[in-house]
Amino acid sequence: MPLHLTTLPDHPCVYLPNRSAMMRAFAITELDPTLHHEFMNAGFRRSGRIIYQPVCRGCRQCLPLRVPVDRFQASKSQRRCWRKNQDLIVSEGPPQATDEKFDLYQRYQSTWHDKADETDRQSFESFLYESPVNTREFCYRDPSGQLLGAGICDLCPESLSSVYFYHDLQHAHRGLGVFSALYEIETARQRAIPFYYLGFWVEGCLSMTYKAQYRPHEILHPDGVWREVVG
Repeated sequence: MPLHLTTLPDHPCVYLPNRSAMMRAFAITELDPTLHHEFMNAGFRRSGRIIYQPVCRGCRQCLPLRVPVDRFQASKSQRRCWRKNQDLIVSEGPPQATDEKFDLYQRYQSTWHDKADETDRQSFESFLYESPVNTREFCYRDPSGQLLGAGICDLCPESLSSVYFYHDLQHAHRGLGVFSALYEIETARQRAIPFYYLGFWVEGCLSMTYKAQYRPHEILHPDGVWREVVG
């Protein structure tokens, strides 16, 4: 497809300290699902209507990670988390930005990322609720109907890709991040979708270590080959 990739200016790396990062990206209003999967297969990710890929000078630490759905085996702790959350009511549908979700997102950003002053409604919607691809939203509620979490995923015939998950940190004991990933993997399995994409894994970044706990998984190496991680 005709494509103009724009290399964005350097900015501080959000994953590793004392490093700068660089992205190449393009904006698009609509993208065919098969092409979208091919971009992910080549190491691109999506944020709003932007499709991007890290191209940092002298660094290739951002490695895409995916789970082969038919071979995934939950660990003991993951199975415990699954059982702990069986009382939750999960709904799936087109992404819809609501006041309830924005309030949850603001609280999540304020507590987890200390970004209370940056969470305006427009950026919330452009980041999570504007998409050029087939995107689905999973909402997680307790038996009383309280919204505990919301996950945004992109759906392709060959893949289900986790874009973002925000949740109520007052319910941290539930392990909602783990449960949402398990639920999305199970959704992919039921629909015979072969791969579940978890985004970038960065060695040395503590906030990214959880992704390697979903096994087996595959890593896209800088030579363009997906290789399974053993152990």
